[in-house]
Amino acid sequence: MTNDPLLLLLMFAGALFIAKLWWGDLKNAEAGQPNPRAFPGAVRPTRAAVLIATIGALVLLAVETIGENALGLTAEQSTMTWLFGLYTLVAPMLEELIFRGYLVVENRGRATLRAAAIGASLVFALIHPFLWSWDDNGFAIVWSAKGVFSTAMAFSFSLWMYVSRFAAWNANRSLLPCVIAHAAKNLGVFGIKYAQGFVGGLW
Repeated sequence: MTNDPLLLLLMFAGALFIAKLWWGDLKNAEAGQPNPRAFPGAVRPTRAAVLIATIGALVLLAVETIGENALGLTAEQSTMTWLFGLYTLVAPMLEELIFRGYLVVENRGRATLRAAAIGASLVFALIHPFLWSWDDNGFAIVWSAKGVFSTAMAFSFSLWMYVSRFAAWNANRSLLPCVIAHAAKNLGVFGIKYAQGFVGGLW
């Protein structure tokens, strides 16, 4: 995670800009003037789809928190700044657009869709810095119980986001349930870190 305030502010602004464009595509579609190059999933979901996706994400967060405590890994958490915590509330727009929007294989059968979701979820989990670090000393692989557990939970969360996008209860295949559920989960992470004393500094 980066603590560079300028980079975080630029990424924050970029995420908001993409969200604005995505929402514009949704409104155009509802007005009967769909953008032929609209962002993936730029359609309105049902409330049930949003609720199911969010509940599932929070259940996974609870499992992760309880698991870390049971395995004695809580003290190994990284510290989060307030600015980074704010960024995590808009970052889901970018992450969901990439992974549950563009990194999908549709119209080639359910088996192919599931295989692609598993592969992309593996990438999603591995790009999070749980099993590696990159700092002034360069890149390094970091094997630890905490890293393996957190990577497994990130993989599970990604799979749930693919389910939330393509399950029958999200008939329109809207991306919005994934974005809202992801943001709710990130807010929960920030709240848990704050309660456990792992939030410090503005940036």
